Amino acid sequence: MKVTEHIAQAKDTLISFEILPPLKGKSMDSIYDHLDPLMEFKPAFVNVTYHRSEHMFKKRADGTFEKVEIRKRPGTVAICAALMNHYDVDAVPHLICGGFSREETENALIDLNYLGVDNVLVLRGDAPKNETFFEPEPHGHRYADELLRQVVHMNNGIYLEEDLQGGVKTKFCIGVAGYPEKHFEAPNMQTDMNYLKRKVENGADYIVTQMFFDNQKFFDFVSKCREAGITVPIIPGLKPITTRKQLTILPRTFHVDIPQELANEVLKCKTDKEVEEVGTEWLIRQSKELKTFGVPVLHYYTLGKPHVIRKAVAEIV
Repeated sequence: MKVTEHIAQAKDTLISFEILPPLKGKSMDSIYDHLDPLMEFKPAFVNVTYHRSEHMFKKRADGTFEKVEIRKRPGTVAICAALMNHYDVDAVPHLICGGFSREETENALIDLNYLGVDNVLVLRGDAPKNETFFEPEPHGHRYADELLRQVVHMNNGIYLEEDLQGGVKTKFCIGVAGYPEKHFEAPNMQTDMNYLKRKVENGADYIVTQMFFDNQKFFDFVSKCREAGITVPIIPGLKPITTRKQLTILPRTFHVDIPQELANEVLKCKTDKEVEEVGTEWLIRQSKELKTFGVPVLHYYTLGKPHVIRKAVAEIV
């Protein structure tokens, strides 16, 4: 079922989760162990992130170095199929521009369509860790909007091979990212809003936001979207703070602000266990307020902390 169909049929705020593929060499059991404690809440869907290859240098026997390409978290498409089979839940694979050509993207979409996956979340993705700026692959997409249009074309039966006749029309429901605190590369909030509106006009069906810790920023973001004529569902993305280091890691990595009240409480903590308790309570407060606001879905970035998410969701369902 499509994400938008879940939302249209819901009588209350839905729950969804996001997971990382396991590191190469790990089994699907690590995913099941991660999700088993959360499935009692009957999530409407589970997102599975997509990861590009990374370049590393390995030392040869003669002392020189060889540049090699390693993909640490493969398997997104297969994981989606496994989740749908194991839990009877809709899976939402991420699609990214970085590290993939148009042909590779088309093949992934064909596989997903064969498997009966109805949804994709379209993202540009980040630059490699050792590079400052994002650069597309040869024959790849530079912007999420370009990737979005490729999915829309396939929904209309248009494939990369121009002479291909009678191509099957896929039926993907397409999500895109939104940034309540502005994408860090956008020069200002209005420009970022213009980009988001263009993605919706080009076929995006719903929006999932970057994590945030101040609900007012989400409320303001929704207001700006509606004023701009963006009417699709807007789903808030939520993540708990569980370690003191995250006070600096999260703002630096994800370009989000930590509210002073939350930062003060974390700084009072003497152990990460205490930080986790503070972060869990903050997440519960956020979730309850967002549910009262009437958000269609509460989307949780689980990222290795399913027990924290479970405790928070148990307080609001």
